[in-house]
Amino acid sequence: MFPGTHALTDPNKPALIMASSGEEVSYARLEERSLRIANWLRSQGFQPGDVIALLSDNTAKVFDVYWAAQRAGLYVTSINFHLRADEVRYILENSGAKCLFLGNITTDLSAAWDDLPSLKYRISFSSRVPEFASLEMLIEGSSADLPTYEPRGADMLFSSGTTGRPKGIRPPLPQRQVSDAGDAMVAMFSGHFGCDKDTVYLSPAPLYHAAPLRTCASVQALGGTVVVMDKFDPEASLAAIEKYKVTVSQWVPTMFVRMLKLPDNVRTRYDISSLKVAVHAAAPCPVDVKQQMIEWWGPILYEYYSCTEVNGMTIIRPQDWLAKPGSVGEAALGIIHICDDEGLDLTTGEDGLVYFEREVMPFEYHGDPEKTRAAQHPAHPTWTTVGDIGHIDTDGFLFLTDRKAFMIISGGVNIYPQEIENTLALHPAIQDIAVIGIPDAEMGEQVKAVVTLTDGYVPSSELAQEIIDFTKSKLASYKAPKTVDFVTTLPRTPTGKLLKGEVRKSYW
Repeated sequence: MFPGTHALTDPNKPALIMASSGEEVSYARLEERSLRIANWLRSQGFQPGDVIALLSDNTAKVFDVYWAAQRAGLYVTSINFHLRADEVRYILENSGAKCLFLGNITTDLSAAWDDLPSLKYRISFSSRVPEFASLEMLIEGSSADLPTYEPRGADMLFSSGTTGRPKGIRPPLPQRQVSDAGDAMVAMFSGHFGCDKDTVYLSPAPLYHAAPLRTCASVQALGGTVVVMDKFDPEASLAAIEKYKVTVSQWVPTMFVRMLKLPDNVRTRYDISSLKVAVHAAAPCPVDVKQQMIEWWGPILYEYYSCTEVNGMTIIRPQDWLAKPGSVGEAALGIIHICDDEGLDLTTGEDGLVYFEREVMPFEYHGDPEKTRAAQHPAHPTWTTVGDIGHIDTDGFLFLTDRKAFMIISGGVNIYPQEIENTLALHPAIQDIAVIGIPDAEMGEQVKAVVTLTDGYVPSSELAQEIIDFTKSKLASYKAPKTVDFVTTLPRTPTGKLLKGEVRKSYW
């Protein structure tokens, strides 16, 4: 299914609403605009498997381009507009994009595409970039004739680069038409989360990120209405749920933390009774945070664990999570294996690398066979890992511990920063936190907490000791930070993912 299906049956229904402006895009409008863009791309010689790039803020036109790529058999690479020009240029070059669609970006990133020979076409959503062609003029001058065959495309997104250069994740192209069923994300949101044509879905996150982009598209494929916020704001999110009678939403744990820290009179001001399902993903959610959200919103929190590579997936329903706090659920796509560094299977309850077994290799890192091979199991090429560490219990439920790249080894003992960060997430003084290992001449590494403070707290040695003692009251003493540094900000992506590699750089 895709928007064209619903343009035939319910053409005036909103496929998309922009929360801040109230702008609505009907299924008929989305169908016509995406069809015309797709026809233009075909007229310029684009073939299935070619790549277009999308560099945009959250705007309705993102989906015109996204669905155009999907119905022309192309890969679409959506790029984070917060990157520096050299980082954007790297992605444009590495992806092999032949066309760039540019949204309303205020930062001057022109150095990213100046004199880039592989980029043959440049299209702007506005008229403010004179060297770019106008999207509106392109649409006006393109055919609205429906082709007899529209091969399904895919996205080729780049990982956030928390541990180095972003990696282009290239799935195989689906061997079917865009109107055919069979999409894994659509199946998950319909089968597990109950999304359908009556769904009103709130997306508070940037559309260049995998989960928001794919989920919005999945809801549109099902015929629901997507409500997109320009950017996340805790109170504005509650207001949007009330205004648009939102039934399904998706969040990351840092958004939960910010909403929980709203004053009680703000939290109770809005009617959120329409909300039936609140999905969260992208990062492990501290147990205390999730428990408080369930107390506030009720048992409607569903969680899935996956990644941009979509090498596998787990899902946990609220009732199961209440019985197994901290779990990310059972396998919903692929078979879970927990292995040691040599690839040997570990026993129940033992921490190791999380692999998902699939029938075929589900992705490759574009232009980097070594990285692709490093993600594969030593003996089973269709078992892949993205470097997460965890264990499964006797019922087959997965518990994540941390990422292998961030594990601290102190005196030969493995320490997982995520566990410490989860413990401190709701400490009243802490606004944000990163726990890292720093060099230690005797122990190899020692644990350090780097924190930003909430309003009303000031850095002091006494507060640092209070944070250390608080950790020791919750966890084994050897896991507690030896030192605490206070900073004004921590590097996070707009989707809430901590750039821990950037934090570590200043200490190593």
